[in-house]
Amino acid sequence: MKKILVILFLSMLTISCQSQSNPKIKVIAPDAFKTAIAKGEVQLVDVRTPEEFSEGAIGHALNNNVNGPDFETEILKLDKTQPVYVYCRSGARSQIAAKKMVDLGFTEVIDLEGGYLNWK
Repeated sequence: MKKILVILFLSMLTISCQSQSNPKIKVIAPDAFKTAIAKGEVQLVDVRTPEEFSEGAIGHALNNNVNGPDFETEILKLDKTQPVYVYCRSGARSQIAAKKMVDLGFTEVIDLEGGYLNWK
């Protein structure tokens, strides 16, 4: 169990460091995230599973499971030239989603620091 936790921690640290080096991905605190989405219509994506999404979500978020088979097809329906706000449960999956989105040509991805757990 301890070995699994160490591997998970190192994976999250690696993902975090990668996002900090990519200027197209920004991780912002919940207050800044709330302010941004409150200003108007934004592209807001919850990348958790449908089961997690049904237990509570942020505003008008689109649910698109980053580990689902249709993630890329559905995410490509969004405007790549506009910022996309993403979140998951704790921040790890949203970083994976952000990386995939940048690889698909999105110009700016804003990730909620600490995910939905930090939002509450």
